[in-house]
Amino acid sequence: MRVLYVEDSPRLSRSVATALERSGYAVDTAADGEEGLWRIETAAYDAIILDIMLPKVDGLTVLKRMRAAGNDAHVLLLTARDTVADRVEGLRIGADDYLVKPFALEELLARVAALCRRAYGAKQNVLNVEDVQIDTARRTVSRAGRAIELTAREYNLVEYLARRQGEVVPRADLEAHLYNDASSPTSNAVDSAICILRRKLAGGNARPLIRTRRGLGYVFGQAP
Repeated sequence: MRVLYVEDSPRLSRSVATALERSGYAVDTAADGEEGLWRIETAAYDAIILDIMLPKVDGLTVLKRMRAAGNDAHVLLLTARDTVADRVEGLRIGADDYLVKPFALEELLARVAALCRRAYGAKQNVLNVEDVQIDTARRTVSRAGRAIELTAREYNLVEYLARRQGEVVPRADLEAHLYNDASSPTSNAVDSAICILRRKLAGGNARPLIRTRRGLGYVFGQAP
């Protein structure tokens, strides 16, 4: 999943971005509202963490502009002012959730995970694709009861595929959701990641669940 964090405090930006990356998210950051708007216009995000008090363009204005442009990415507003009026205003103009500073990283990660689930119309923490079970709260994967050890990026890949199970997912979509702007994936990075994931999911004699549609992309699970 790909996340944008718009925050003008370098220290807070680094700590939150690091926590998100360790949880497997591809993270872009912006230091002011103007840069945040540019990133929102040039990339697709599963969730956006948006501070209200930003230089150049404040967070509420950023939110208003992205909603006016038809961007429906899920937004978590951060505010240092815990007043009913501030919360109501943010929700009224299109925020999906809010969090008051200072906050616990664990709570922020939980709220971002919830927004990502909502982005794909899911309410449950567990995704099932045939005999594969993905616990999005614990970020664990098992197949037929066998635990599968995955890196953060491999987990991110299998969760994204599972949320679109049965669909043909283009390589470009996977690149957009797995890598941030600071990454420079090689031309076969997605193919290599799919190959490794396919092998780990197959284990012993279990049949492969990720199929390649040449020239189109990949399908996880049974296609309709």
